[in-house]
Amino acid sequence: MAGRLLKLSSLATALFASSGFYLNSRQLDLNDLSVIRFGRAAATTAVISYDYLTAFKHVEYGTEEYWALKSKVHRRSAERLLDLCCANRGTFIKVGQHLGALDYLLPEEYTSTLKVLHSRAPQSSMEEIQKVIREDLGKELSELFVSFEEKPQGAASLAQVHKAVLHDGRTVAVKVQHPKVQTQSSKDIVVMELLVRVVHWLFTDFAFLWLVEEAKKNMPLELDFLNEGRNAEKVANMLSHHTFLKIPMIHWDLSTKRILTMEFAEGGQVNDTDYMKKHGINVNKISENLGKLYSEMIFVHGFVHCDPHPGNVLVRMCPQSKKTEIILLDHGLYQDVEIRTNAALYLPQISELLNRVPRQMLLLLKTNDLLRGIETTLQTRASSSSFINMSRCCIQAMARHKRSKVQSRRRRLQINLAESLCLWQLTLYELYLWVKASMLVHWFSALLAFVQ
Repeated sequence: MAGRLLKLSSLATALFASSGFYLNSRQLDLNDLSVIRFGRAAATTAVISYDYLTAFKHVEYGTEEYWALKSKVHRRSAERLLDLCCANRGTFIKVGQHLGALDYLLPEEYTSTLKVLHSRAPQSSMEEIQKVIREDLGKELSELFVSFEEKPQGAASLAQVHKAVLHDGRTVAVKVQHPKVQTQSSKDIVVMELLVRVVHWLFTDFAFLWLVEEAKKNMPLELDFLNEGRNAEKVANMLSHHTFLKIPMIHWDLSTKRILTMEFAEGGQVNDTDYMKKHGINVNKISENLGKLYSEMIFVHGFVHCDPHPGNVLVRMCPQSKKTEIILLDHGLYQDVEIRTNAALYLPQISELLNRVPRQMLLLLKTNDLLRGIETTLQTRASSSSFINMSRCCIQAMARHKRSKVQSRRRRLQINLAESLCLWQLTLYELYLWVKASMLVHWFSALLAFVQ
């Protein structure tokens, strides 16, 4: 028996050594192995679930001690989830960013902890970037660009962007996908779906399967940069009548599913008030124009910028025309929700509702969240321009729908006249509000002068 055990031990040692030699020769990162990624995710889920199941056994519900303990459990669970996202990277960071944006739905301990993922996205090495470019474009960097900045302009969960100069002197932004995301994403989503179902079985109030379903549906589109380029061109053509809108031009000869090369555009984030003050940009005009863009996308065209967060919306003073421009970037997909009132009390019902809400409606909620957030930051929430712009687009959309249902020229003329009348009334109302506000400011100024 001892001899057999010695032989088995020797065989196991030899197999382990040969496996280690093989992995080392292949320079394989253990994090690339699905079993490692799954094991890490499963272990984190188990620890968090056990913590919630056992932490409150000896504490009376509703007491100060209970709520204090619950906050601590939320916090340490969120930190464990953050560690998991940072370790597995890729799709896990993307979903973690979604969770970090679910204010008023998730506990504050989760959102505040996971929000750091927006600034802690991983970076690929220059060797990895060169490999992707070599594989997809068939040439070395020096053959394609005069210069290529090694430090990325920005890094996200799925890709990073580098500034480069073409041989004809044009400056471009080169978005390069992290090399391992493509192969890992589908497996990661299967793991997430399995673990979410297990947690839902343990805690019936936990109903976040809709988030995994969104990732399953949208991740293939987000990983196809050619699709992103087509979306950018479609929106540019669709909104070409808005002279204040800038969408960077796509260089198709230098773009693939994993690489998107576009015109380089500089500017400040739309919520950067210091940048706007420094460059003399009118915040009220920016808020109004942004409302026009998204209202028209939603109500007139039904084709909406899918990742509307401030990092993807830039503003600048155009050096040629000396006019303010809004720059839309990143035409991939992004979903989030905003439910403000008593969300904590109705979390199970809200989660169940979100499981049934059409995916397009979640996108509209996210867009509304962006506009409200920007207006709050720029302190333009008191203005009614966004509501007026939205109403104007709704009137146009309804008129267009009615015209598509009739054949009679007389009926079409009636619809056109009714549309014009409604738009005219809306313009008069807008003028009335402007005059009223101006008179109020004048009256208040006169009162201050009298008091002084």
